[in-house]
This record gives sequence, C-alpha cells and structure tokens, in this order.
Amino acid sequence: MEQIVEFAQNNFFLSGVWLALIILIIYTFVAGALSAVKELNTHQATLKINKEDAILLDIRKPDEFKKGHIVGARQLKPSEIASADFSKLEKHKSQPIIVVCAMGMSAKKTASQLLKAGFSEAAVLQGGMSAWSSANLPTTK
Repeated sequence: MEQIVEFAQNNFFLSGVWLALIILIIYTFVAGALSAVKELNTHQATLKINKEDAILLDIRKPDEFKKGHIVGARQLKPSEIASADFSKLEKHKSQPIIVVCAMGMSAKKTASQLLKAGFSEAAVLQGGMSAWSSANLPTTK
C-alpha cells in the first residue's frame, strides 16, 4: 500500500489519468444499467422480432440502406431524425422498436427521442448492422 501512495505522489499526472479512467468506466456501466434505452445483442433482437413483433428502424443514410438492410426494416431519414418526425411510426407506438445504425453508436439518441415521443419501448441493436452482418443473419437490398 505504501508503494501505491509513493507512486501516486511521484507520478501525480499518471495517477490522475488512471483515476479519471476508472471513474469513466464506472460511469459507463452505471449509466447503461440505469438507462431506459436497452442494448440488445443479435440473438435478443431476433427473439424480440419473432416473439413480440418488434419494428426494426434503420437510421443509416439512404444509400447505405439500399446497399443492404435487415429484412423488414423501415428507414428513417436523417432529416426526420433531426426534427424528431416519427409520424411514419405512429401506429406502432405500443410495439417494441429496435433502432439500427451502422455500428451501434448513434442509435441510442434516436431511441431516447422515441421514448420521449411516447413510444412504449425502444432499444438499440448492439453493434448495429455490422454485428448483424457478422452473425450472418438475413439482409436484403
């Protein structure tokens, strides 16, 4: 223990960076666990689609969507996302919605917007289309 204290005193900058990283890691886990938007892996998403009739919402750019998307996915254009225009989905407010992006990073914001707009359940496909394709799950053009 004395060595750790001595190291921290002699290497103040490195100790500060290490402490900041630990805090960020803890924050990431706690924020993810407490978030209303859940991340689903490909297996969980497939179950939700098949058993709960979940709607797939692809938020990638139109050209990426045309190159290949999940079978049955609906596309929402970036302009519709920016203005939070979810009128295409109004009749599906009570169904689970799974938001899909390219890598699973930008979908969380859209899923949060859906929850704020009154949709009952919104989730994100963990890893996005990249994970779906890597799992060799069906896509269409």
